[in-house]
Amino acid sequence: MTYAVKEIFLTLQGEGMQSGSRAVFLRFAGCNLWTGREEDRTKAICQFCDTDFVGTDGVNGGKFAEAVTLADKVAELWGEGRKDRLVVITGGEPMLQLDADLIDALHDRGFRIAVESNGTIAAPEGIDWLCISPKWGSELVQTSGDELKLVWPQPFDLDQLEALDFANFLIQPMDGENVEEATEAAIALVMERPKWRLSLQTHKLLGLA
Repeated sequence: MTYAVKEIFLTLQGEGMQSGSRAVFLRFAGCNLWTGREEDRTKAICQFCDTDFVGTDGVNGGKFAEAVTLADKVAELWGEGRKDRLVVITGGEPMLQLDADLIDALHDRGFRIAVESNGTIAAPEGIDWLCISPKWGSELVQTSGDELKLVWPQPFDLDQLEALDFANFLIQPMDGENVEEATEAAIALVMERPKWRLSLQTHKLLGLA
């Protein structure tokens, strides 16, 4: 298959349980919950996305005809050394394109593979760290993983989410004009329900990509 990639870059993971880890971010183009175009936002299932995933014009973006070529680019951006390699595959919705060939190619180059998904498409085998961020109004197909990261507020039944098979449960304040109120609400939730842990977008606080 041909992979449509928005951007690939070396940075620090800014969110979730692996926050602060050096990682190559591989962002696929396209999503199944929003076109990415502002004129469609109010009609989308996910209306609060803060990421540009449209097209292939980002840094190191493009169309990659083979998994090995894409994996080579990821390895090039990591640099020397095969220890502790981490690639974070995101989007858009990465499950629209992530397949066994790319998973194998990245593993062959020494990478631990973390994936951030909205959970509407079942994850393929071989992912080393799976983070699911459910969106209200969509069908949650992937109900297990390493990390459930819930952008807050959304009108989910938290008891139902807590019954799912995830190792970690995180609440992340929704970015935007009401971020201060969302942060206060997220903190209050964690204080009331200690199964959850607060996740902040530290890359934005630090001015990283």
